[in-house]
Amino acid sequence: MKSFFSKFTVLKDAPRELWLVYLAYLMEIVAYGILNPVLTLWLSSDLGYSDAHAGYVIALWSTLISLFTVLVGSLTDAVGIKKTFVAGFLICIFTRAVMTVTATKWTVLTFGLLPLALGEALMVPVMTAAVKRYSNTKQRSMAFSMYYALMNVGFACAGWMFDHIRNVLGEHGTFVIPLLGLPISTYRSMFLVSFLAVIPGLIIIYFLRDGVEATDDGVVIESAEDPEYEEDRILAGIYKKSRETVVKTGQIFKEVCGHPTFYRFLVFLTLVVGVRLIFYHMHYTFPKYGLRELGEGAPIGRLFGMLNPVLIVILVPIAGALTQKISAYKMITVGSFISAFSVFFMAMPPQWFAGLAESWFGSLIVHTWLGVQGPINPLYMGITMSVIVLSIGETIWSPRLYEYTAAIAPKGQEASYMAFSILPYFLAKFFVGSLSGLLLQHYCPAEGARHSQQMWFVIGSMTMLTPLGLVVLRKYIQVKESGREC
Repeated sequence: MKSFFSKFTVLKDAPRELWLVYLAYLMEIVAYGILNPVLTLWLSSDLGYSDAHAGYVIALWSTLISLFTVLVGSLTDAVGIKKTFVAGFLICIFTRAVMTVTATKWTVLTFGLLPLALGEALMVPVMTAAVKRYSNTKQRSMAFSMYYALMNVGFACAGWMFDHIRNVLGEHGTFVIPLLGLPISTYRSMFLVSFLAVIPGLIIIYFLRDGVEATDDGVVIESAEDPEYEEDRILAGIYKKSRETVVKTGQIFKEVCGHPTFYRFLVFLTLVVGVRLIFYHMHYTFPKYGLRELGEGAPIGRLFGMLNPVLIVILVPIAGALTQKISAYKMITVGSFISAFSVFFMAMPPQWFAGLAESWFGSLIVHTWLGVQGPINPLYMGITMSVIVLSIGETIWSPRLYEYTAAIAPKGQEASYMAFSILPYFLAKFFVGSLSGLLLQHYCPAEGARHSQQMWFVIGSMTMLTPLGLVVLRKYIQVKESGREC
């Protein structure tokens, strides 16, 4: 028992930078978690896009995030973690402000949503690279489990806020920004909260020390590689650093692409795309589906955005402590099958869950957790079962995906590997983003007959390609993990 609990205290000797990164990450996740699920609703309600056209915009935005992530990964390795953090936070603050104060399509897309993709992309590789940089070998498994747990704490807070703001203002209400006297819609009010939440992250990052790294021999602080930059004149210094960054970035990119295991790794990640895109549909397909099937004002934030993270926060640290000797590949295969199967609960007829809706469990979920009074719509239970099973699968496979990616990356190229691992998402995100809007328009329109179960059956069938592919191609793509069972 003592040995079990010692696995949770292994981070007590980690440098302060790890905890600062955790705090900054938590604030960014809260900001992102509030903004993300409202995007498709905002595009249709505030900007007037149809389901299909909103899907195309979301597809472009998410594809840009993937593109920028690949491009900035090597930049992070070249210029350092702190500078990349600062740039990312500043872009996120500015673009969220634009999305809050205006609803003019050209302005909000050109200076808000699309450049926000760059700000978010700057966060993706640097966060995971920072966790590896600030934890040693013994701490790494728990460090990544804690990283994933904190991400879900942020999403849980965002899910609650998503419902709370809609409950206070109404689905299509108005809020007047103090001092400015500017009226904004319910959905833009969420952008305002997202803007305010990301500001503390920038302040926290200021306290990171340069050159800090956690090693198995202790915490070391290396001197800056180019201290002479501080003496350069401003314009000359910017030019010199930019030129060297481009050269170094090119060298890192060439070296990474020369590793034979990198291509097997890309095949592996291409397969994992299928199950990870469940969450894409839960963020962009589920909100409109939930409001149309359950009614405006339905607590869809707590139904998925809060319930899923709460379960993850409880289960991930325990799973991380108990499964350290099991290979990431095996965990990802089993977990992805469970997650993929979860989608089919929403493909089942709601009346199948009528008995469960009338039970104590139905009352606990709908009346107590969701705060919905009166007779229980059985659809609530189908969605709840889907979210619970999805969360169990996610607990098993998702944290190990981060660890697997970081573990095989050579020292100094962590961010590059994290960034290049996004490559399989280019076509997939654009395809699924466009498909999301088309599926809603065809199977779950705002007006007219709906066949939503068929929509989720299509989505579930696509996600099953992940576990099946991992089993069939195991001998080709599995990489041996030191000290772990195959």
